[in-house]
Amino acid sequence: MKNILVTGGCGFIGSNFIRYILEDTDFEGKIVNIDSLTYAGNIESLIDIAEKYKGRYIFKRVDICDKEALETVFTDEKIDTICHFAAESHVDRSIVAPDDFIQTNIIGTYNLLNLAKTHQDELELFHHVSTDEVFGSLGAEGFFTETTRYKPNSPYSASKASSDHLVRAYNKTYKLPVTVSNCSNNYGPYQFPEKLIPLMILNALEGKSLPIYGDGKNVRDWLYVRDHCVAIWEIMKNGKRGETYNVGGNNEMQNIVVVETICDILDGIKGLSGSDSCKNLMTYVKDRPGHDQRYAIDFSKIKNELGWMPQESFESGIEKTVKWYLDNSTWIERIRSGEYLKWIKNQYE
Repeated sequence: MKNILVTGGCGFIGSNFIRYILEDTDFEGKIVNIDSLTYAGNIESLIDIAEKYKGRYIFKRVDICDKEALETVFTDEKIDTICHFAAESHVDRSIVAPDDFIQTNIIGTYNLLNLAKTHQDELELFHHVSTDEVFGSLGAEGFFTETTRYKPNSPYSASKASSDHLVRAYNKTYKLPVTVSNCSNNYGPYQFPEKLIPLMILNALEGKSLPIYGDGKNVRDWLYVRDHCVAIWEIMKNGKRGETYNVGGNNEMQNIVVVETICDILDGIKGLSGSDSCKNLMTYVKDRPGHDQRYAIDFSKIKNELGWMPQESFESGIEKTVKWYLDNSTWIERIRSGEYLKWIKNQYE
């Protein structure tokens, strides 16, 4: 792998992945980051990387639904590897307006696969990053494995399930060298504030309500984003082509406990207790339609075959995450005020 095309590299996981590869691995090649810079894509998350790795990090504003632009990038940059993060990923938004999810997650992935097929002689790998939400909802017991039947329950998860099937089909039909990873809920630095953990941190800091769906007892497995990036790179280097690997954090937790943990950390930092505690900001709101009850990942395959294990517990990971948001107020303010979108508009439109 010499020239890696990262799609959606200005998003949460993509930007962390690019940082990890360039700063903490022995990779000596080039990363070409393409991102359409929708509301959740923030080029400012990688400004320091662009300065530090000139010539090895290249950004191009490209939509994966634009076939001609994709072809130009692939040819000009001599791409030999694709790591595909680009996706619409917010469940609530998919319920209200699924159109973008169908377009980006299905049609965009199809475009990339066709591009990879056209350049198959030069292609080392197409790695597709997916989610555990494609499996649907678990009961009180059991875990998702790589052979769990797909049963998506939201437009978002249905669109990701479709893209997973396309990737596997191109491997079986055209012998395209692919790997797929299905991960649990990520958290950590640079996550867009609409997601649960950054939303709760920032609302608590501002004294705003902390909205919790339903009874707050929905369970998720939480994976620190850097652990996820390490897993993806391990799969790309050493994973068997044509195989799928589940990536989990070994941190099952009810949503209500996640919020309480964040409150405990902030209370400790701010010296709050009793009636002043952030927990008094917690409010229960109407549950969203089709809200899956529980996700839990069995990641024994990647552990046994590739030797990967998550390094962060939820306690250590959430401490780091809260600290990052406290230390990066400028990044947060530019996100919440929309200034980053104005900058993008001035630069690229």
